[in-house]
Amino acid sequence: MVDVTAQQYTEQDIKVLKGIEHVRLRPGMYIGDTEFKGYHHLFNEVIDNAIDEALAGYCTEIIVTLHANDVLSVADNGRGIPVGIHPEEGISTLTVVMTMLNAGGKFGGGAYKVSGGLHGVGVSCVNALSAFLIAEVHLNGQMHRQRYERGLAVTEVDAVGPTDRTGTTVTFKPDPDIFGTSLHFHSETIVGRLRELAYLNKGVTIVFTNELTGERETFHFSGGIISFVEKLNALKDPLHKPLYISRQREDCEVELALQYNDGYQETVFSYANNIHTVDGGTHVSGFRTALTRVLNAYARKNGLLKEKDPNFTGDDVREGLTLVISVKVPQPQFDAQTKGRLRNIELDGIVNSIAGEALADFLEEHPAVARKIIEKALTASRARAAARKAVEIARASALETSSGLPGKLADCHSKDADECELFLVEGDSAGGSAKKARNSRFQAVLPLRGVVLNVERARLDRILGSDEIANMIRAIGVGIMSGSNATNGDGDNGADTFNLEKLRYSRVIIMTDADVDGAHIRTLLLTLFFRYMQPLIEHGHVFIAQPPLFGVRHGKEIRYAMNEQELEALLADVPKRGVQVMRYKGLGEMDADELAETAMEPKTRRLVRVELEDAVQADEIFTILMGDAVAPRRRFIEDYAKEVTYLDI
Repeated sequence: MVDVTAQQYTEQDIKVLKGIEHVRLRPGMYIGDTEFKGYHHLFNEVIDNAIDEALAGYCTEIIVTLHANDVLSVADNGRGIPVGIHPEEGISTLTVVMTMLNAGGKFGGGAYKVSGGLHGVGVSCVNALSAFLIAEVHLNGQMHRQRYERGLAVTEVDAVGPTDRTGTTVTFKPDPDIFGTSLHFHSETIVGRLRELAYLNKGVTIVFTNELTGERETFHFSGGIISFVEKLNALKDPLHKPLYISRQREDCEVELALQYNDGYQETVFSYANNIHTVDGGTHVSGFRTALTRVLNAYARKNGLLKEKDPNFTGDDVREGLTLVISVKVPQPQFDAQTKGRLRNIELDGIVNSIAGEALADFLEEHPAVARKIIEKALTASRARAAARKAVEIARASALETSSGLPGKLADCHSKDADECELFLVEGDSAGGSAKKARNSRFQAVLPLRGVVLNVERARLDRILGSDEIANMIRAIGVGIMSGSNATNGDGDNGADTFNLEKLRYSRVIIMTDADVDGAHIRTLLLTLFFRYMQPLIEHGHVFIAQPPLFGVRHGKEIRYAMNEQELEALLADVPKRGVQVMRYKGLGEMDADELAETAMEPKTRRLVRVELEDAVQADEIFTILMGDAVAPRRRFIEDYAKEVTYLDI
């Protein structure tokens, strides 16, 4: 019999959470998550406030300092947050700004005409999720200070002494009760964002100091986003000098810089009020429409496209394009608090009009450059047609064989994709060891011959002509996406065959040797997945196996080390005598039991799932990969397995 009293629903069951309490109970609603990305989102909210002062014309210098114990401070020389009594709340305005959600100077349109943070929850959110926060305001010849703990003021707003400057300094420490103790501020992520902001705000000087390492960097780019584009193309061969456009229309400011290079991928960085819109939005779609329209019109007008030739597609005209676009909007509308995509409908038409006019003028004034761009689009168009034919041939070839699977694939017995996993290994020798070490019920092995084609430097028709890549595509089963479709969501080259529902293995595991050559091959495979099978990464199907580089045998016991640092730590923990150190030159040198234990047995292996923090970070990494220089490639290799982070752009 049901106990009715146990199910009573009364007034006491209704809880009313004040703003700060709700932030602490549901932090993911405000900062995305409580992992690496959310942790650094706190920094972004504080630095965005300082940049908003720069956008308003009052701030020229920002100083960011990483202190011990994961304490971070951001100081600007702007106007300073008001400290007087708020007319409605009856307490200091500084306290209102720091402790109340939906309070700020960005609602009325007076203090800030343009701002990145319009929700009024930024710095108060940071305060709520910090173990402590100290606000210092330099205003009217006095320095004022107030301290908060977990979102609540624990001191009054005190005048602590005279000052000869203006501005605000916010010092805070993320709360371990919210984020745990394993997360820390990543200096490269901070530096990447500061460099980005310096490019976007050419009148601002930003200084970063890491007190833990003594590192100090100053960012100031007089060329602004032109310098940004030149840096992105530093490892490529540009076809012309950057085209820079800056115009204002209907209270919206549009600034963009673009440059074509000899590569095959489109690289786009888009911003709205200094917020990086990683998923693009109406400003990006407006530009792309204008670019396709103007280049088609120019090519037709000048006889570069014949009557029988079809119009260029968006993919054709964006091949090898590097674009940085930044818009300033009075009332930006984003998909969510994390601001991944701009949704202002009016921006599509405004950017389309501004970019179209400027591009048409540029082509008329620079006919030699225009011809190079049109010729590149023509080549891309022909390659697209060849790629479509290659796909059709591949489909026909698959139908002609009994299974459509590559001959080198040692498939597993299970047909349940949820439990199956595919190991991609380098060479027949490694393939032989992996086949002996695997559990043939659910583990498949595909050996790859030699260095995989770098798809970042090849067109789709050549990619589809590579036997190794074709074998992977057939084995995995999902097909491919066009390059632009994979990274920008709107490819139209006609070679799209991707269907995630046809995935044959829930885990695609890259298992290369533990040395630099193996890391190089792993990087090339990751590039393939990023550019042409990105949903595999987004849905968590791509993994990196981590076989050891060293084995340390003492008696009957054997322990493993991934690198020389782990080896040193391991040797310090074992007796000095009777120790045998083995360096594995490749997976083929490991016996089946060792390989199974370290890389293939689910209970004991070391496996890393590949996750993209966001599109911009991945794009930065793969942009660097386009160069052939050893240093950038090794830096990519070293950083990727840790996590996708900002690199030196």
